[in-house]
Amino acid sequence: MSAKIRLYVEHPLGAGQSVPLDRDQAHYLFGVMRQAAGAHVALFNGQDGEWLAEIAEAGKRGGTLLCQEQTKPLQMPPDLWLMFAPIKKARTDFIVEKAAEMGAARILPVQTEFTNSERIRQDRLQAHAVEAAEQCGGTYVPEVAELQKLSRLLDQWPEDRQLMFCDEAEAGNVQLAAETQKDVPWAILIGPEGGFSETERKRLHALPQSHVVSLGPRILRADTAAVAAMTLWQHTLGDW
Repeated sequence: MSAKIRLYVEHPLGAGQSVPLDRDQAHYLFGVMRQAAGAHVALFNGQDGEWLAEIAEAGKRGGTLLCQEQTKPLQMPPDLWLMFAPIKKARTDFIVEKAAEMGAARILPVQTEFTNSERIRQDRLQAHAVEAAEQCGGTYVPEVAELQKLSRLLDQWPEDRQLMFCDEAEAGNVQLAAETQKDVPWAILIGPEGGFSETERKRLHALPQSHVVSLGPRILRADTAAVAAMTLWQHTLGDW
């Protein structure tokens, strides 16, 4: 038996486990999707894999689901961060959604010298990551971190994490080598619409863990670059 509807819940999952629904989840299941007691839903929480659950109670303001059997084990993504400078609202939403779908383990909005946006709604972006995981069949939801300055992040850069630095100034010149280190922590950095400053570019080129990469002969928009970079990394070093 399979379920067409998938829900992310912040509750332990296991055989016979009862799972309460909050008001928004109840509205979605019973008001929007017209589900009733006895119907089945797939649940995941980012820790216990995916479970088939039956609707035991259905109400306007809440409900209860009962876990029956595990349908997928927990499938962790590669240890990959996606770092990007926020852009216009809808396009930032797009980057977060695609990063969750394509296997980022953590999503980090960063403020560069030329970043146009100085604030984000972390809770709203996290909700987009949840929705993307629900729709793509994932069992893990990446954390969307609060906006932080790129310079501060580089000050604390982990020694064991490699960095794929997508430098638009190198368009068409540098590719990610197939022999690059695999099975180690990685991060991808996408620049702002205005590009990186010379100070940032020099620092990133000098970082020992940095691998400077071109995303082709044309300069891509930030949201396109995020998808292109993740595709390149996953194909060369990831779990595709």
